[in-house]
Amino acid sequence: MDINNELQINEEIRDREVRVIGADGAQLGIMPTRKAIELAEEAELDLVKIVPGAVPPVCKLMDYDKHRFEQAKREKEMRKNQKVVELKEVQLSATIEENDINIKAKNAVKFLKEGNKVKVSIRFRGRQITHSDIGMKVMTDFIERIKDVCVVERRPSIEGRHMLMVLAPKTDKPAKGQTPKKAPEAPKA
Repeated sequence: MDINNELQINEEIRDREVRVIGADGAQLGIMPTRKAIELAEEAELDLVKIVPGAVPPVCKLMDYDKHRFEQAKREKEMRKNQKVVELKEVQLSATIEENDINIKAKNAVKFLKEGNKVKVSIRFRGRQITHSDIGMKVMTDFIERIKDVCVVERRPSIEGRHMLMVLAPKTDKPAKGQTPKKAPEAPKA
């Protein structure tokens, strides 16, 4: 819910008295709502209830339209800076050859470095499903090849005739409670 829909301005404020903050941030004190609205009109500003839960509610003198415009501008900027993570897929097979798995691993590393997650799947054909351990070996081999750039978000599991796992890009941030490792210093000569 947008905060602007919850704010009450001018005549919408039904409280008997309010604590008023000036446009410059100075406390103007507690006064009847009618007097606060008149004060806002004299300054050609709006009286906006910013803390409705307080006793008495806190209102501020401000240019409400300018406030809404700046709020929308900040939200637009935040959306622009947001990175959308996509889920890319790499398909393997239980009988994959060495060169093919190298190419698939190279593609997965490229996707992970772009910041995307990678879904790795193996489709078992015919009687291959009875040898799911072979698929598990292929998955663990695949993880070993790209373990430097990824973390396993979802371990390999069988769903129907498919074995699936999800890999996420490795972050450089240390886990909670851990300090980042420093590179060893070179001996001074």
